[in-house]
Amino acid sequence: MLGCTLLQCLVLISGAIAQNPAPAKVQSKPIILTGATIHIGNGQVIENGAVAFDKGIITQIGPAWIINDNGSEVIDVKKKHIYPGIISLNTTVGLQEIASVRATLDFDEVGQINPHVRALVAYNTDSEVIPTLRGNGVLVSQSVPQGGAISGSSSVFYSDGWNWEDAVLKKDDGIWLTWPPFLASTFNYDDFTVSVKRNEKRQEVLDLFKSTFSDAKAYSEIANPSPVNLRLAAMRPLFDGSANLYIRADYAKDIIEAIKFAKEAGVKKLVIVGGDESYKVTAFLKENNVPVVLNPTHRLPGRVDEHVYMPYELPGLLHKAGVKVAVTYADEWWRTRNLAFLAGTSSGFGNVAPEEALQFITRNAAEIVGADKEVGTLEKGKQASLIVSEGDILDMRGNVITMVFIKGGKVDLDDKQKRLYEKYKGKYGKK
Repeated sequence: MLGCTLLQCLVLISGAIAQNPAPAKVQSKPIILTGATIHIGNGQVIENGAVAFDKGIITQIGPAWIINDNGSEVIDVKKKHIYPGIISLNTTVGLQEIASVRATLDFDEVGQINPHVRALVAYNTDSEVIPTLRGNGVLVSQSVPQGGAISGSSSVFYSDGWNWEDAVLKKDDGIWLTWPPFLASTFNYDDFTVSVKRNEKRQEVLDLFKSTFSDAKAYSEIANPSPVNLRLAAMRPLFDGSANLYIRADYAKDIIEAIKFAKEAGVKKLVIVGGDESYKVTAFLKENNVPVVLNPTHRLPGRVDEHVYMPYELPGLLHKAGVKVAVTYADEWWRTRNLAFLAGTSSGFGNVAPEEALQFITRNAAEIVGADKEVGTLEKGKQASLIVSEGDILDMRGNVITMVFIKGGKVDLDDKQKRLYEKYKGKYGKK
């Protein structure tokens, strides 16, 4: 056939474009995974263990020989490893698809003060990035708005669901604020050099923060405000402790100043995000019980006087100092699938045991966002969101995910990258 009608062409085109697999069905019968090495996520490891779950909730976990099957479907996973689902914090997954296509970017709002902007309703479950995450064990993502001085509120989502209502794990877990650095860097595209100088606009932003938080604190003390101020109403959870204040800050001086400001403003719970120089103020962070969500650590040092392995060692330095820490790929949403390897590197270079490093992407992350009653570790009563791997998920040689369960439902691990691999393997593979 040399030609086709418009309808026929549309059918052919739509058939050629592969879609994401359908979300997992609700768990319909009890399941037991038995014979694997189980990594609880709190440092404990069970050899030849079993985990049982029903209706999406873990009902039993322990050595395989003590688990009662009770008519469950028993799946033999001998010589494999079971882990809690990896949790990715501070990401634009679900809000950003193709960097060069403006219509697929929904993470940056106009204006400086936008606490009322919610990532919740913008989350796109049809993103082709999401299936690539769960194929490497990332089952939960915190989607975060960007831009402005106060960017908006983040929410936490499962890597599976028909829409944001299905996928959401925790709504509006915190407000995001970018602290104005004492020093500002500019990049010269003519000679590719970076210059650092004092931030001349810093005080202007600080004054804006002071007035905004003062107004928000006063507003939060009004029982039934009328009319409702959406911006100030969105900040109310910061003062009753039901949401975090996430502060983006890297320099040690800025971290200290930001924490003092938040405490004085009446904020109950805060988290430092970025934290390149957080290793210089570990005692202050521990004293104030402030966790740190780090920038990507697979990078060069940010300062000329830091040794080359500092980014790799940073999570371990904070952990050993008693600071709760999580590692992330931040806004590098396309690399989030490799998050487990950041934890693996921190173990190898930071003198941290692998089971401790695992907590940087599971237990600690869940506790920071307030979802530790549902996810983060494999324990009785928690949701059955877990992964089965051929080997060590912190090592790219062992991270071969064979099964994924989210809230007890078995997830299809197909994704665009796997389809492209199969497509071109026949053409360029060994004959």
